[in-house]
Amino acid sequence: MLLLEIFKMARILRIDSSSRFEGSHSRAIADVFQNTWLAAHPGDEVVTRDVVQSPCPPISAQTITGFYTPKDQHDPALAKATELSDRLIAELQAADVLVLSVPMYNFSVPSALKAWIDQIVRVNETFAYDGQQFAGLVKVKRAYVICAYGAAGYIDGPFAGFNFLQPYLQGLLTFLGIPEVQFFAMEATTADEATVARNLAQVKAEIQAAIAAS
Repeated sequence: MLLLEIFKMARILRIDSSSRFEGSHSRAIADVFQNTWLAAHPGDEVVTRDVVQSPCPPISAQTITGFYTPKDQHDPALAKATELSDRLIAELQAADVLVLSVPMYNFSVPSALKAWIDQIVRVNETFAYDGQQFAGLVKVKRAYVICAYGAAGYIDGPFAGFNFLQPYLQGLLTFLGIPEVQFFAMEATTADEATVARNLAQVKAEIQAAIAAS
């Protein structure tokens, strides 16, 4: 029985990207998700990476050269330039579940998250290209994306055309080979207290239902 329980354990990689620590709705909802998940799956492990507290530098020309140079041809400079990417990709590939907590900044992802993305989207590591077709190589089985929007109307309303956050992340995660991607969105985080409380209760209920069905 013990071996069976160990086999069923999953590793969850949580990536936080809000520049705010106090008063961050995306972080708070991610806490709800994590606590709800662990209550349902108490043997699972959560690994957290905060890309604001531990920021990824923008990729350099040398990093890009390293991405497109076979590893057995890396000199010390290229090895150093791709060291962070290697570490982040290994962390991602070791996860069964990916959780992203993402506030919308200027209609898209925060720059801190984009810097992480640029480090982990890498040919022959997280995707392959044979000259005609792309194929995702990421081993994560499912991803949950928690999005926080300051105003209402981005999901299904007058500002939907400005919501580049969700389509971008959906496309990216699918491109990398993650077969299941589910979004939880909280809108109007800057609204009055009653609206914020109502929207928070709704997204909590959606999370509880999704985890109960997982």
